[in-house]
Amino acid sequence: MARTPGQADRRDPDWEGVRLHVVSGKGGTGKTTLAAALALALAADGGRVLLIEVEGRQGIAELFGIAALPYEERRIASVSRAQLGLPAGEAGAGEVFALAIDTEQALLEYLEMFYKLGRAGKALQKVGFVDFATTVAPGVRDVLLTGKACEATRRKDPDGRRRYDAVVMDAPPTGRLTRFLNVNAEVAGLARIGPIHTQAQAVMRVLKSPETAVHLVTLLEEMPVQETVDGIEELRQAKLPVGGVIVNMVRPPVLDAAAVTAVDGNHREEVALALGEAGLGGRSRKPETVRAAVEPLLDPLLEQAREHAERVELERAQRADLQQLRLPTYELPLLGEGVDLGGLYRLAGELKRQGAA
Repeated sequence: MARTPGQADRRDPDWEGVRLHVVSGKGGTGKTTLAAALALALAADGGRVLLIEVEGRQGIAELFGIAALPYEERRIASVSRAQLGLPAGEAGAGEVFALAIDTEQALLEYLEMFYKLGRAGKALQKVGFVDFATTVAPGVRDVLLTGKACEATRRKDPDGRRRYDAVVMDAPPTGRLTRFLNVNAEVAGLARIGPIHTQAQAVMRVLKSPETAVHLVTLLEEMPVQETVDGIEELRQAKLPVGGVIVNMVRPPVLDAAAVTAVDGNHREEVALALGEAGLGGRSRKPETVRAAVEPLLDPLLEQAREHAERVELERAQRADLQQLRLPTYELPLLGEGVDLGGLYRLAGELKRQGAA
């Protein structure tokens, strides 16, 4: 079920009909990067996509090399299939908009919408009520954050068309994801009637619908994979729609399977001979001279081979654990030079090729 880089340039996407893509993962797996890449991939066929962040880190602005995002939807990129290294399609370039949700502003907006507080809302802000409310009742904060994403998902323009073809939310890390999304449970003890309760119900209708998919980002390492497995089990128990697994920073194998298996043997002499034949012993053809030249290289090379073999075996075991989840899985390469804007578009192209968008 796993799909790897280099597959066909055209394939049907796995998530037809999904309008809200929630992206999460253990910290350090690159979830913000891949949320942005997914937004680009979704927009590449001429669509309009909104990319939302909810943690106040301004990670989207940093990725795209722009100024900090205000609390408003702002266009940050245009993207075409050609820019992702894909064959051109019939549609033109798409657009990616971004929104960094400010909890304080979202609560004031909410209070104005339902209670018409006007200037009184600004007064509450000055005396610190907003911070107090969202700290004492974190469920309210989560309703505001998820509610904004759900509203954008359902929003229509005056002509009746959807404002956005898709919304991508860079969600909190896996450890608190289910609690963040399961807003009904979070506000049950706070409000059983009234606007907050109604808002939570509306949010859950979107989050548990076929229009939503929750994707988890992981690495082929023990802790991220275990957290992914646990996170998916929690999502399933909460009856939230599980999407795909995106394996990030996959390193290509340096040694083939036979070489990995052979690492366990004593191949010191064979390696020394191979290094000599490769010319690393200098111009001399005397065996003792060649051996003296390559001897300092043997231990470091053999140690690196052993470390690589151990990593390959570990990754194989982690990949097997992910396959047990029986979910669409996408593997993205490690970009050795880091993820700049060009790298972000490259990752978007891989997601598109593999059917994630």
